[in-house]
Amino acid sequence: MGRPYSMDLRERVVAAVLEGGLSRHQAAERFGVAVSTAVKWLQRHHETGSVAPGQMGGHKPKKIAGAHAEWLRRRCTEKPFTLRGLVREF
Repeated sequence: MGRPYSMDLRERVVAAVLEGGLSRHQAAERFGVAVSTAVKWLQRHHETGSVAPGQMGGHKPKKIAGAHAEWLRRRCTEKPFTLRGLVREF
């Protein structure tokens, strides 16, 4: 997984648009980032007042839990199966 851009770069891009009079496209080209990146940073600055990146990673709950997980564990030990077959069974 990639790392977020530095705060310094984010702040310089936003400042170039807000204070320097550059368009988002011009600022993106000047600092070597994608236009969509510059647009997102300016949106984030407008909405939150900060250009800090959001959280990356963290805990993700399991996709299959509870009764579904128990049924699947039990079913996997009984006999051979295909994914399509499992979908039809459940």
